[in-house]
Amino acid sequence: MMYSSRRKPVLYFKEERRFLSGKCTVYKLFGLCMLLVLVSLLWLQLSCSGEMSGATFQDGRLSQQHPQQQPCPADSHTSSTDDPSWGPHKMALIVPFRERFEELLVFVPFMHTYLNKKKIRHKIFIINQMDHYRFNRASLINVGYLESGNDTDYLAMHDVDLLPLNEALDYGFPDEGPFHVASPELHPLYHYKTYVGGILLLTKKHYHMCNGMSNRFWGWGREDDEFYRRLRKAELQLFRPSGITTGYKTFRHIHDPAWRKRDQKRVATQKQEQFKVDPEGGLTNLLYQVESRQELTISGAPCTIINTKLDCDQVQTPWCLLV
Repeated sequence: MMYSSRRKPVLYFKEERRFLSGKCTVYKLFGLCMLLVLVSLLWLQLSCSGEMSGATFQDGRLSQQHPQQQPCPADSHTSSTDDPSWGPHKMALIVPFRERFEELLVFVPFMHTYLNKKKIRHKIFIINQMDHYRFNRASLINVGYLESGNDTDYLAMHDVDLLPLNEALDYGFPDEGPFHVASPELHPLYHYKTYVGGILLLTKKHYHMCNGMSNRFWGWGREDDEFYRRLRKAELQLFRPSGITTGYKTFRHIHDPAWRKRDQKRVATQKQEQFKVDPEGGLTNLLYQVESRQELTISGAPCTIINTKLDCDQVQTPWCLLV
């Protein structure tokens, strides 16, 4: 049972006169037909190129150059994720994101294939922060929850740089309580007992019971620790995988800290405030606007890009800006 792993581009052609001169023979007509077929196939292949063909990044916005283009025939298999025989539940895979395109090109097709193998109905949402404030992972997850639609009933709060390698990991509906896939005994970096980051599954009902995540955490870190306290306050039991024997090799961590530095600066009173519980903030005081939504296909895998601008109350959290 699935549940058993729980608990604990344009082409130009130069005219060839020798070929077209003289009488029109059957062989020449056949050659022209074959050439046209090859050109058509080449054009189709290029137009359906998987490496985010037609995608651009301008002013912090991830978008499509030709949004009116119809989907490629090769992408028709993606509808299998809505196969009702896979079960009644559908996951909203929420990925908080900013400028990490190398990881995104790997993450989306990997996770789409992985979840299809497990027959998990899913939709991948990339919540792209495009404002001038510091990165706010928790607020972007809140946006993902609110923008994910009524056709999904549970969330996967998922880092873009963490890929599951063990197919025994459970991504199914966490009906009993939040399910921490990237548990401390399996995560390659973080091993403390109260860690709930990386990959966490929970129903939309349970997420609402927690009022989402705190919006006070600008920069890197600590938002997960505060959310752990919210889970306890809501009296939700946390579950983790059991029977997984791959240890710290259970996941592939594709972040390169030497090339992409984390924003770990503590500004103004942030150092003192980061350990406090935010009793009121969350979904109820989230300030944001959606600039655009774009459906993209990366290597045959569909995803929804939600270009988002967060807003900041600089009186309450002056550390949303670097000074």
